[in-house]
Amino acid sequence: MSARTTTGFVVMAATVALDQASKWWLLGPYDIGTRQPVEVTSFFNLVLTWNTGISFGLLGTYGDLTRWLLTGFAVAVAIALAVWMIRATNLLLTVALAFVIGGALGNAIDRVVHGAVADFFDFHLAGWHFWAFNIADSAISIGVALLLWDAFFGSGRRQSE
Repeated sequence: MSARTTTGFVVMAATVALDQASKWWLLGPYDIGTRQPVEVTSFFNLVLTWNTGISFGLLGTYGDLTRWLLTGFAVAVAIALAVWMIRATNLLLTVALAFVIGGALGNAIDRVVHGAVADFFDFHLAGWHFWAFNIADSAISIGVALLLWDAFFGSGRRQSE
């Protein structure tokens, strides 16, 4: 295994560990469920929401069927992305894929353990609240942004020239 691939697996494992540790602490010792909402700043609260669907709560009304279909889909995508990560030819692409895989697995673990994904971070402005999210969602977003960067300005662009 190359050093680049090892780095990818370390980033992926660290993402899953950080996501699960934050959820364990917020749901357990901190007990966000009884404290919420906790105002951290004038624009950021800690809350507890359970998302049974996908982004923005879509597909969340079909119960256990959705839970297991989404879990299976997340694991299948993570496996496919891991194959891509192993074959990646540069570090940026490897790390981007590792963030997406780690985020997908973090949320899949929530679906298996809790039946839904726990979201905590609530940014708001002028009474408008962005959808609550968690570290796994942040990792997926960062990974996708890095994938786009690589496609337009990195190795993906160089390969199409």
